[in-house]
Amino acid sequence: MSAAGAWAVVPAAGRGARFGGEVPKQYLELDGQPLLFHAIDALLSHPGVTGVVVALAAGDERWPGWSTRMGKPVLRCTGGSERAHSVLAALETLSGEGVDDDILVLVHDAARPNLDTRDIGTLLEAAASSGDGAILAAPVRDTLKRAGAGDRIASTEPREHLWRALTPQAFRLGALAQALRQAEASGLAVTDEAMAMEHVGAHPRLVEGREDNIKVTTPADLALAAHLLTRRKGAGSTTEYP
Repeated sequence: MSAAGAWAVVPAAGRGARFGGEVPKQYLELDGQPLLFHAIDALLSHPGVTGVVVALAAGDERWPGWSTRMGKPVLRCTGGSERAHSVLAALETLSGEGVDDDILVLVHDAARPNLDTRDIGTLLEAAASSGDGAILAAPVRDTLKRAGAGDRIASTEPREHLWRALTPQAFRLGALAQALRQAEASGLAVTDEAMAMEHVGAHPRLVEGREDNIKVTTPADLALAAHLLTRRKGAGSTTEYP
């Protein structure tokens, strides 16, 4: 298998308990297809992405069984109970296919359907020039309050230098796999890949991405994602890749 270019990883083994309902969140429909498919297509649409590995729950009957999509390879593996387990399983799948440890891997949330291809290009450039990798993120613009007893405001927190982590997050395959293994061995429950890299002393770059790259967590988010997707289609999709 060719190891040229970056690979994408999409952890999609979760149930999306906060959303509720019988259908796992990644399979909720948006504009006629599941959120997961939108996420995969967004990644594969960039010429710098070679293929994608999707980490699925054991016995997932909703997965269509793709081996290719948009002319690029699609691999699948069985994910775990936690995000980090699914990402590590996907990385091990790539290693098993002979993909080099130095290849960049983009880890993207299955429930972020509105990823812009220009952000992928900007992230790839930043990660390629940084030994510690890079993540898409957005500066915090709201005023932040720290809660005290009885849900009363205890203080106002400075927002300078604070960013919201988005995805994709881009790291070298071998470095990320090692960081995830070390986090697990030390009992650290990582909530994103950058946290695992920070744990081993890395300082990933922050790359400002579009704020409409939202993660669908609630029914209101799904409605907003539908609106954003419709607006983007009306404006025309970009074919410019940095």
